[in-house]
Amino acid sequence: MVRDIRHFIDGQAFEGASGRFGDVFNPNTGEVQARVQLATTGEVDRAVQSAQVAFEGWASTNPQRRARVMFEFKRLVEANMNDLAELLSSEHGKVVADSKGDIQRGLEVIEFACGIPHALKGEYTYGAGPGIDVYSMRQPLGVVAGITPFNFPAMIPMWMFGVAIAVGNTFVLKPSERDPSVPVRLAELMLEAGAPNGVLNVVHGDKTAVDALLTHPLVHAVSFVGSSDIAHYVYQTGAAHGKRVQAMGGAKNHGVVLADADMDQVVRDLTGAAYGSAGERCMALPVVVPVGKKTADELRERLVAEIPNLRVGVSTDAEAHYGPVVTQNHRDKVAGWIEKGVQEGAELVVDGRDFSLQGHEKGYFIGPSLFDHVKPTMESYREEIFGPVLQIVRAESFEEALSLPSQHQYGNGVAIFTQNGRAARDFAARVHVGMVGINVPIPVPVAYHTFGGWKRSAFGDINQHGMEGLRFWTKTKTVTARWPDSELEHADSSFVIPTMR
Repeated sequence: MVRDIRHFIDGQAFEGASGRFGDVFNPNTGEVQARVQLATTGEVDRAVQSAQVAFEGWASTNPQRRARVMFEFKRLVEANMNDLAELLSSEHGKVVADSKGDIQRGLEVIEFACGIPHALKGEYTYGAGPGIDVYSMRQPLGVVAGITPFNFPAMIPMWMFGVAIAVGNTFVLKPSERDPSVPVRLAELMLEAGAPNGVLNVVHGDKTAVDALLTHPLVHAVSFVGSSDIAHYVYQTGAAHGKRVQAMGGAKNHGVVLADADMDQVVRDLTGAAYGSAGERCMALPVVVPVGKKTADELRERLVAEIPNLRVGVSTDAEAHYGPVVTQNHRDKVAGWIEKGVQEGAELVVDGRDFSLQGHEKGYFIGPSLFDHVKPTMESYREEIFGPVLQIVRAESFEEALSLPSQHQYGNGVAIFTQNGRAARDFAARVHVGMVGINVPIPVPVAYHTFGGWKRSAFGDINQHGMEGLRFWTKTKTVTARWPDSELEHADSSFVIPTMR
């Protein structure tokens, strides 16, 4: 018998009645360790109705008291950090240290949400017209939802529900069914922190649950992170049903290396950014673009020497640089992309497909792979591999290197490695990508800035977290107020549109 992972609705575990389940694997062993209930449309409605009942009271709670819940939630997550990280690693496969980073980056948005009383302050203009004042306020939307991916089962849910709940909304979370335990535990901790029943609900499921959220009349906004094709579908469907939608999609992030770059640092950064978390990051750096043959040859030589030093191990191995990928299907998909690159004519310099970990032969492990002489016309370059595969695309000039990420269908992140400040400044201004790193391989902005890509990496107009997140999860109301004195005003003034003349 394996354990069942249940929904969390109205402040308690909820036994689903669909009879449908998804397997949750241990990626280190290949064994089924649990099964997760898959919601019906009615069960999603139950979660939404619970959130709707909780909304009025939560929205009317003053921002300072909501912030106190966030402070306590942060304390509880920190107190449970080790247990949460081990639970996350057991279902995802990333090493425990990386899982702690996953949780910590989510907590940084919770820290931002702790300052919500200040962030929510509106604007005020005294005397905008004769006896007229104008002020604005930000108000919550109501019931809102988040649909999150497998690769960051703690960080991305907290990116979404942290700000959404702090501003006064109630939330329904549909996490990935591949690693659903940590999201449920976060909901339990939010309840323990003082959030009323129904403020944060978790429903597990597949497309049935997703569609139920996208079409539910009481859900006012949906945030999504996943593949670009599904992101496009979520955006179209949610918008067609009158919802505010932000849908973050795939990525193919490039790292441009100029001749003057600190090559020791570049190699360290690339191996971590390309192979860390087995490449299962939307902000991984799977493409490196050295400028000039000398730079490319040196970089290749150094990477070939460095890659054997990477340790692939089980999630609990403190010495491992990365662990297994999340499922056997995903491992097969990554291996298929490696084979595709070979068929397309790229040079496979290091092949990680035959990697096997002694004692864990049935685990979903795959070694690091390196391609050279990859061309922009290759499908394996155009599409996201989402595995421990690094591709070298050689450029002859700065302009050619600049054009590669700018012309790619994805525009999530990009990095440039150089000691030339003018070149870096020019690159940052001109590259057609949403997030740029200068000698920073994974340019995920801090929580009080905003996260979001361009092109097929993001659908919707507003980014995640920071003040952009605040704007996404609230609606602005602007009030024009006048307290007239009939003795001082003309009798017919009410029939004239107010102007500033």
